[in-house]
Amino acid sequence: MSFETFVLTRIPSQARVLEIGCGAGDLARALAGDGYSVTAIDPDAPEGALFRQVTLEEFDETGPFEAVVASRSLHHVPDLAAAVEKIDSLLVRGGLVVLDDYAKERFDRRTAAWYYDQRQTIAAAGGPEAPASVEECVREWEVDDSHIHGQAEMEAALDRRFREQFLAWVPYLWRDLEGAASLGDEQAAIDAGTIAAMGFRYVGEAPLESAMRSERGSFSHS
Repeated sequence: MSFETFVLTRIPSQARVLEIGCGAGDLARALAGDGYSVTAIDPDAPEGALFRQVTLEEFDETGPFEAVVASRSLHHVPDLAAAVEKIDSLLVRGGLVVLDDYAKERFDRRTAAWYYDQRQTIAAAGGPEAPASVEECVREWEVDDSHIHGQAEMEAALDRRFREQFLAWVPYLWRDLEGAASLGDEQAAIDAGTIAAMGFRYVGEAPLESAMRSERGSFSHS
């Protein structure tokens, strides 16, 4: 299921939606075409009425929004706690945060071995050079992801502000494999226990009393 389809199954029709980290704007345009009132933010956002060329930290419109969506962007925010707090402040009570992201800490050796095999296939077909070994593949991944938030850190921050409605593990690596492995190939490897699922889909609900105004401050898993 694409992230667009996932979002459409989760948010109410004609909702006011904020997209964080919209990139080229494909999701924002698709949601607007489906009748949603969309504001999409990214420092590199395209021109157009839907878009604002700002970070979440710089965004100064007040909302409120019925849904906030983000695909592979929450792990990049400099201050995770402040970002999640701001998302909470922008949502109506009962509003939803819908995420597509990944867990860098799940890139274990068995997953790296499968990924390394795909990288070798790409290199053999004339693509970028593969790492020299599985161990080098793991080191390369750890260096590349050293500056981003892990899934456990994101989950903890979200739990302090939102009630979890949904969490599912999904394929992620196929996006970077230039056709050497498909989403279906990766899902088959996950189902067989060959690799860990690194992607996740999350839906959280803003509680009726905002955590910003509550002395409780955190919420347990549902």
